[in-house]
Amino acid sequence: MADDDRVFKALADPTRRFLLDLLFARDGRTLTELESQLEMTRYGVMKHLRVLEEANLVVTRRQGREKFHFLNPVPIREIHDRWIDKYTERHVAALIDLKNELESDHDEHADHGD
Repeated sequence: MADDDRVFKALADPTRRFLLDLLFARDGRTLTELESQLEMTRYGVMKHLRVLEEANLVVTRRQGREKFHFLNPVPIREIHDRWIDKYTERHVAALIDLKNELESDHDEHADHGD
């Protein structure tokens, strides 16, 4: 499966998006901390975290007995740059052109005492 596909699959689930939001709010959480925020089994949370790890959206680091989960925003940024930014750029340029056109029309009417 391509990297983009893994990221889209991971982001498609609301529970996984919630886990990413939790890590965005405070990075470096344990499974116990994340599990306490969800009404599902520890195993269910582990399965969601595994999908996020496979998409490289979450990375883990062990410290002693504890395993900490960290958000990796790079794949989301790559999706943004590849799939979102290029489509919004054209729309933003069109809105700026429209704004400039409306302002110049307004200025012309003001010059003529309208």
